[in-house]
Amino acid sequence: MSLHDRIESLKAKHADLESAIESQIRAANPDTARINDLKRKKLRIKDELSKISTVTH
Repeated sequence: MSLHDRIESLKAKHADLESAIESQIRAANPDTARINDLKRKKLRIKDELSKISTVTH
């Protein structure tokens, strides 16, 4: 997998997690543990994207 493909994959996962978080927040009975787990995963992806960006620039 090329670096560009990896970045695009991470961006897609980040967007998917954002959608899942929004979905949970809008739910009639939001699962706060699930929301927190999704947010942690999203943050890890953001950190990885940031590290890649730092290395490539």
